[in-house]
Amino acid sequence: MRTAVRVEGASQMPVLLYDGLCGFCDRTIRLILKVNRKGTIRFASLQGEFAASVLERHSSLKGIDSLVLVESGHLRGKEQVYVRSRAVLRIAWHLGGPWRAFVVFRIVPRPLLDWAYDVFARYRYQVFGRLDTCATPSLEENVRFLD
Repeated sequence: MRTAVRVEGASQMPVLLYDGLCGFCDRTIRLILKVNRKGTIRFASLQGEFAASVLERHSSLKGIDSLVLVESGHLRGKEQVYVRSRAVLRIAWHLGGPWRAFVVFRIVPRPLLDWAYDVFARYRYQVFGRLDTCATPSLEENVRFLD
């Protein structure tokens, strides 16, 4: 089991909630760690305490096993949560550079994007596997993970 370090000011940065047991999610986190070298995106497993507190504050997320991006205070000081395809597009925006090109998919109706996301998510364990425990980040990466 990994231990995470709480980072002061982390609540001001976007936090990506992910399924810590999903092989695809683990690979996605590894990719974001490599691309987002400035460390502006933090991570928290859906199985952890930080995610539990977010899910408690947002009852609409009950039972969710999707990517959830949490942004604090950027819209009228309220915490915003993005799920499914909207989360993916916001992540691309935060990554910057060529990743921002993915925002062109915002022209596709959200129900269609979410349907595609849901189809992929339904088969992610069969294709990418299911982990027994959350992956352990390196010491350098650990500072970007919340409990």
